[in-house]
Amino acid sequence: MSVKSLIINPGSTSTKIGVFEDETLLFEETLRHTTEEIAQFSMIVDQKDFRKKIITDLLASKNFDIHSLDVVVGRGGMLKPIPGGTYAVTDDLLEDLKVGVQGQHASNLGGILAREIGDEIGVPSYIVDPVVVDELMPIARYSGHPDLPRTSVFHALNQKAVAKRYAREIGKSYEELRLIGVHMGGGVSVAAHEYGRVVDVFNALDGDGAFSPERAGAVPVGKLIGLCFSGKYTEKEVRKMLTGNGGFNAYLGTNDMREVTKRANEGDEKAKEAKEAFLLQVSKDIGSMACVLNGRVDQIIVTGGIAYGEDVVAGLKERCGWIAPFTVYPGEDELLALAQGALRVLNGEEEVKTY
Repeated sequence: MSVKSLIINPGSTSTKIGVFEDETLLFEETLRHTTEEIAQFSMIVDQKDFRKKIITDLLASKNFDIHSLDVVVGRGGMLKPIPGGTYAVTDDLLEDLKVGVQGQHASNLGGILAREIGDEIGVPSYIVDPVVVDELMPIARYSGHPDLPRTSVFHALNQKAVAKRYAREIGKSYEELRLIGVHMGGGVSVAAHEYGRVVDVFNALDGDGAFSPERAGAVPVGKLIGLCFSGKYTEKEVRKMLTGNGGFNAYLGTNDMREVTKRANEGDEKAKEAKEAFLLQVSKDIGSMACVLNGRVDQIIVTGGIAYGEDVVAGLKERCGWIAPFTVYPGEDELLALAQGALRVLNGEEEVKTY
């Protein structure tokens, strides 16, 4: 029997929804919200009724019977660190999404909306592989000072989805493979997947690994301390320099890798050099994760929007092809990944997890 699911993926100025029958997309929409609409709410959780009405109104406009759904799935938010998997939106999970135990983020609304809509029509509600998935081995948490432990914040949903997709395509289980996942989008995360767990990862948000279109990645700590205490910048300004205005934005004034490549191909030496530096840094991250896996790597999985650039992938292969073969899944189909997470539970392939 087929499973019909409503998928909800909230962003800061949009809400993406999709309706699936098993893995077949019936329809999807990106519902955009103006700055003025969002500004009227002081807290993320306060947007719940506003976004819910937009979703239900859209479904009604398509004459879609919401009671035909079997499950509602939301994007997971800034919860406490948890292992990967599909989680039921329990009362405890719901409360932590509302409070935002690791921060206020639009993705917190995913589980909140899924639970409310699911309860109203009498079907289960889930979240899948939120960004706070944390499966690090203990020694990967060491940074050099106990007050500054390394943490796991990365593109867990897409990394896990493409790793499982690769395993399925070669007729193996995710739990028997050793993979390096490379997500390249607005942020970059490079992870070591060992037998179904991400045992080490470069934090995609908070000062780890390669720079990206919008993020500075790891920067010289001494210079950063000097900048922080120079009196020239507020804490908010420094954070924005590192996350949002860092990376290609800082070097070239663009966060579009296609624009970087175009300028480099047209003879812009600064763009060419910055692009080569990016490839070097991502390659160094891949090499690091190969060491985490003791050099025994079954496959390097490359994904994210930047993976559409064949020249970028070729540059990584040139430096890292000796480590393991590459498989490329460009883009990030988050709606499908969320639907697949629910399907694995409802079809008995995985146990639903409790927060």
